[in-house]
Amino acid sequence: MNAVSRRKLFQLSALVGGGLAGSSALSACGGVGGGGDSAGALRYAMWGNNVRQQNYSKAFEEMQAAVPDLQIAMEFADYTAFQERMTTQMAARNVPHVFWVPSPQVMTYYANDLYRDLEGIETLDLSDYSPTDLDGFKLDGKLNTMPFGIFVPVLRYNTTFAEEDGVELPEDGAGWTWDSLAELAKDYSANSSQGRKALSYGAEHDLSFENWLRQRGEQLWTEDGRVGFTQDGLASWIEWWEDLRKAGATTSISEQDGVAPDWPTVGDKILMNFGNSNHIIDDAQQFPDYDFALRHPPVAEDAPEGFQYLYYPRMAVYSGAEDDMVAKAGQVLTYCTSTVEMLKTVGLTMGAPVNPRVAEEIAPSATADEQEMLRIVAEDRAVERKPRYEAPPGSSTWRTVMGRVLEEVTLGSSSISEAASSMIDEVTTAIERAA
Repeated sequence: MNAVSRRKLFQLSALVGGGLAGSSALSACGGVGGGGDSAGALRYAMWGNNVRQQNYSKAFEEMQAAVPDLQIAMEFADYTAFQERMTTQMAARNVPHVFWVPSPQVMTYYANDLYRDLEGIETLDLSDYSPTDLDGFKLDGKLNTMPFGIFVPVLRYNTTFAEEDGVELPEDGAGWTWDSLAELAKDYSANSSQGRKALSYGAEHDLSFENWLRQRGEQLWTEDGRVGFTQDGLASWIEWWEDLRKAGATTSISEQDGVAPDWPTVGDKILMNFGNSNHIIDDAQQFPDYDFALRHPPVAEDAPEGFQYLYYPRMAVYSGAEDDMVAKAGQVLTYCTSTVEMLKTVGLTMGAPVNPRVAEEIAPSATADEQEMLRIVAEDRAVERKPRYEAPPGSSTWRTVMGRVLEEVTLGSSSISEAASSMIDEVTTAIERAA
């Protein structure tokens, strides 16, 4: 592995907030679940909450029983602490053998040569994937990370509220446009006898914003690592939301506790919200008295073919891993992605299985909410899609920047055009500094 430059290390530290994570944010390392002797064990680093930690600890125990001579030392943290720890481990050349890749850091880690080429690992079974699948997984033409789930942008709606209020959403396809949704949202919010709003204000949702751009022939990022959207593209997205917010068709910024809606706060006050396909699994459990379903987002009347896309959470094998650990890493990646038993233990909160065989085999035992997610992901997976590119180095704070400019617009301290221009300039400058 090439040395991590002092400049890049400084940039990485800045991107994740600087400094080391406090001990309370990190789980103990060692055997599965944090205990035991970890000497000679494969180190597996990931993030999440306590429930995910418990589920993966159980799954790794099952994996060790199924895979001879395998011992796993799980290194667990919350999302922010995970990135902070990875920055420190990169500098010390002490990166875990297998690690999850935060979406803002996919190309940053690639630029620092953290990934090992997976195509040469004999213990990694890729036989279930088509050439098209494998091409879609690659970064810069190389299979150097392995997706372990699929998210797609969706509109989730409360079917209990829809039935109570006599609302029938248009079928996916003809007639399901952004204009027709806006009209429905305004009418519903103005006439709801329960005081419900049609939508939470969701302009900050990244997957939905990217979907909007791709329907208009733009990209979030370009292949050569630049901002892929125009000022007009961003402004049109903000304008759509501002029209609804000012018409009272969304929850107010104060009602939802910021530009990013707090689901526990708004979940029983809205008919619909934009989100990731996998969110239905955890979010529905917070309101067990209601039923939820997923729809594809509306489609612009002149949307080009292939605008749909798949978002992949990824894991990687460290480029500096010893040969014997690389072989074990291949076994672990295979088990995580190609074994139904694994997903029965950890659940589907990280998205639909990326392995098409596993996605089919897990469906009969999936919950109703998981089956709804599997259905809508399968529909997007079946269409021909144009390429999608990951966030370039230096861009990891773009969501924070977007949240800030949206706050300025909703507070009236910035015009939409000023906010769009400001965001693009700030993100572009950050990318150029990281180059």
